[in-house]
Amino acid sequence: MATGDGGAQEPAVRIGSVHGSAFSIGGSGNTNSVHQGGTGADAPGAAELLEAVLALREALVREAPRGADRSALDAELDGVAEQLEDTETIRPGLVTRLREALERWAPLVESVSAAAALGSLLGALGG
Repeated sequence: MATGDGGAQEPAVRIGSVHGSAFSIGGSGNTNSVHQGGTGADAPGAAELLEAVLALREALVREAPRGADRSALDAELDGVAEQLEDTETIRPGLVTRLREALERWAPLVESVSAAAALGSLLGALGG
């Protein structure tokens, strides 16, 4: 394309909406890489997080051995579940609290598939 003054003009490109993706655009020596994470409107809500916490709690009862560690994790998960009940928003620090609990009791939860599902949700929430 040419401009009115005889110079070259970059072709116009319009990109509508992009969600949860990575792409690279380049041409004429210009390259722009863009990565968009999933922490926007598509992020899980409190109800989805509560469901994952309760699923982990139930899985622990079925699959994990009883002991002081499981009792402590059970109490932590029950406290989180109480904070998530009847709310539409996730309180600041709650995602970090859950992630730290999963890390602290990793040997207990590593074989429980519900822990992986909860970990994925926490990753999507960015905490």
